Amino acid sequence: MSNRPQVNPSILDIAAYVPGKSKAAAGIEPVKLSANESPLGASPKAVEAYRAHASNLSIYPDGSVTSLREAIGEVHGLDPSRIGVGAGSDELLHLIAQLYLSPGDEAIMSQFGFLVYPIVTKGAGGVPVFAAEKDLKADVDALLGAVTERTKIMYLANPNNPTGSYLAADELDRLHAGLPKDVLLVIDAAYAEYVNASDYKIGLDLVDAHDNVVVTRTFSKIGLASVRVGWLYGPDHFLDAFNRLRGPFNINGPAMTAAAAAARDVTFTKELCSYNARLRDMLVEKLQSNWFKTRGSQGNFVLTEFGDEPGYTASDVFNELLEHGLVVREMGGYGLPHALRISIGREEDLNKLVQIVHGMQKN
Repeated sequence: MSNRPQVNPSILDIAAYVPGKSKAAAGIEPVKLSANESPLGASPKAVEAYRAHASNLSIYPDGSVTSLREAIGEVHGLDPSRIGVGAGSDELLHLIAQLYLSPGDEAIMSQFGFLVYPIVTKGAGGVPVFAAEKDLKADVDALLGAVTERTKIMYLANPNNPTGSYLAADELDRLHAGLPKDVLLVIDAAYAEYVNASDYKIGLDLVDAHDNVVVTRTFSKIGLASVRVGWLYGPDHFLDAFNRLRGPFNINGPAMTAAAAAARDVTFTKELCSYNARLRDMLVEKLQSNWFKTRGSQGNFVLTEFGDEPGYTASDVFNELLEHGLVVREMGGYGLPHALRISIGREEDLNKLVQIVHGMQKN
């Protein structure tokens, strides 16, 4: 008999999520390009709505999150009764795992997918199964080939963080068509607002046509990372179960109000996405060399891979940027120690980053 309560063993098997750094060298004001935050901040209308809620801080928020679900439904043309809301998409992913995974059940994810997927899987007692990628892109055949009788969930980040790659609409359809009907396909479309590829689709049509698809979204990447609001769209039977498990006040009042305003501020969202696309394409073009490669991306970030040239490894570049106050994201935790992920930020900061990186090559 133990002399203290024992934690579920599956929890202790979890490698804790480690956020990117947010501090630069001593005495230098950091420029944070490590967390894929909105390059233009929050919608002014969302900020105004958040401030206006201050007089209601003593009142419990609406446990049904009605106003926010209605705003999302209005903007995206969706039935509010089929929309669920959580404290960021992270909470949504945790709840989905708890709903469908029992000890020993399997959840499939791509090799370089979002780090939260294995965390929520193990937290529910499940077993993460990683499908190999091709050239840092999810492989439909590998994902389907990983399915067993123990498979209950398949997670797909589309576009994917941290690689920026995506599955086109026909590939997404093929992936779903190959899944057993009792396996839940979770399409994590956290970066959907930033996509400008003509052959991309979010997957809302799959939700409408089938009983085993859920799409998750977030407000974090479009300016509300601090208040933590995520949402999902799913079948009626899924929402029935989801709302039984979800906490009745999992979204606070100011966050709910701000998110509803942000959802309706489509002008700001379009401006944000246009700004991002321009600087993302610029960064991909300028961050190329014989010694490193920057991949095309459909998110608000790019992934740059470095070779083993002395003084020019990913770690060397990270530390050099840090000395100049530029904080980017190391990728060792994703199994990509030779790469750095760079969030889209202010144009002057990105130009400074390009100059530093190319300057290292000349030294």
